[in-house]
Amino acid sequence: MRTRLLPLLIILMAAVLLALGFPLAVSRAAGQQQDVVVDRIDDTARVAALAQFVTESTTGSQDRRRVLAGELARYYSVYGIRAGVFYRDNRPMARAPQNWTVPKEGEGRQAFEEALLGRRSDDPEQVWPWQDGRLIVASPVVRDGDVVAVVVTDSPTGQMRSRILRGWLVIGAGEVVAMLVAVGAAFRLTGWVLLPVRVLDAATHDIATGRMKSRVAAGGGPPELRRLAISFNEMADNVEDVLEQQRAFVADASHQLRNPLAALLLRIELLALELPEGNAEIASVRTEGKRLGQVLDDLLDLALAEHAEADLRLTDIGELVAERVDAWRAVAEEKGVRLSERGAAVTAWADPVALSSALDAVLDNALKFTPAGETVTVTVGRGGETSTVVVNDGGPGLADDELARIGDRFWRSNRHQNVKGSGLGLSISRALLSAGGGSISYAHGEPSGLRVTLSVPRSSPTA
Repeated sequence: MRTRLLPLLIILMAAVLLALGFPLAVSRAAGQQQDVVVDRIDDTARVAALAQFVTESTTGSQDRRRVLAGELARYYSVYGIRAGVFYRDNRPMARAPQNWTVPKEGEGRQAFEEALLGRRSDDPEQVWPWQDGRLIVASPVVRDGDVVAVVVTDSPTGQMRSRILRGWLVIGAGEVVAMLVAVGAAFRLTGWVLLPVRVLDAATHDIATGRMKSRVAAGGGPPELRRLAISFNEMADNVEDVLEQQRAFVADASHQLRNPLAALLLRIELLALELPEGNAEIASVRTEGKRLGQVLDDLLDLALAEHAEADLRLTDIGELVAERVDAWRAVAEEKGVRLSERGAAVTAWADPVALSSALDAVLDNALKFTPAGETVTVTVGRGGETSTVVVNDGGPGLADDELARIGDRFWRSNRHQNVKGSGLGLSISRALLSAGGGSISYAHGEPSGLRVTLSVPRSSPTA
């Protein structure tokens, strides 16, 4: 869930930062240019104040013209800004450099003509760092209420563009830092929000695999998720109570039915003494009575397996499997089935008694359905965090729809109803393995038959 929530939060935060950063960058550029324009306006006003006393008819005026020309020359040499005072007919009163003339077109010409009308030129268009533009500012020279000349400055924008770019870099660095802080906060926020969800998921998985004691500590996350954790614990308690009552009922029913069934079978045996030997009805009743007794025994075993706590210890799986295979070898030879075992020494954390019982149920099932002359292979191996025992029989196998139901209580394939059994053996195996964190799975065998895999964890449950 975090992988889906984090990108959404990061995209939203990036959009907010960009929405704030772009106007700030534009404002920074406009502010830098406005500072330059204000400086040029002040410069042109000062030059215009000198130029308004310069006339073409008096000797004193020539001195003022030389002073004005000297001021413009020093201004150009110090700042690199072209400046000039031009009469209405474009003739220069004074200028620096000497070869500079009034622009004949473009923004400079427009500023000159606006100044001739008696007003300062409009602010020039914004110059961006990637543009090699210039700033032209013009102010009128007014004498006796008439515009007699225009002061024009033509400023390079290199330094201004550098300042704008530096300001943008500072803004960009601030955006990057803010984004990193926001991503870190998003990680913490999603971790805080999703922690109860992860705990709930783990507890749900534990309960689904048979560890009914798993609960959620409702101590973190938003209030809604804490309430959800409390509700989950209450639900788990109720489910555990119901399952405990069900197990107790099955165990009690199985135990209570054994005595009447034993008495019934005894009376059947006494009745058989009064009938001719080999009576088919009596033989059928005996068979069904023994089958019912086996079902009751299996129900009791299943109830005990689901209720018992696993006694986990570090177990040599290879040695345990070899022992159980040897125990079943006589049964296999009696049926004419080859029983083989292979694999290296493998250890895992398991309840030896529970694993032995589960393996016995699987081997019993494999030998039942494997015809004479075929082979049942038991392979011990390891895969990642688990150790495995794979039992591959040589029987007819199961169809895909049957494979999905195998292991359900009392379920048996319609093709194998004539084979002795209660349909509870594999359910008992699953309960025994689940109590210790193990599992059992089923697949099609190679080249035929059924492949049953028993898995137990290799690491300690307390690790």
